Amino acid sequence: MGRTVPSYRQALEAEIAGWEGFRKALRGRDLEAFDQMMNACRAYASAGGMATRPVLSEAMFMCILLSLQKEIMEIKENLERLEKQLQKI
Repeated sequence: MGRTVPSYRQALEAEIAGWEGFRKALRGRDLEAFDQMMNACRAYASAGGMATRPVLSEAMFMCILLSLQKEIMEIKENLERLEKQLQKI
């Protein structure tokens, strides 16, 4: 007997493939940003699979948001470090 329900990773790749037409219309930095968002979904696929959300895109959005929040936190930390260095000058 075969599997009747695809794994989260399989479903994720199928969903990403479904956005190929949208991706093809993008250029330059927009294309790069889109690819980074899809890679964030892949990077957090284990967490997305554990979310057991009935709508796959909900888990994808949370993965993208988590990735963006991490970037914001890193930027804030760098900014605070630079501000401290400037205060010493």
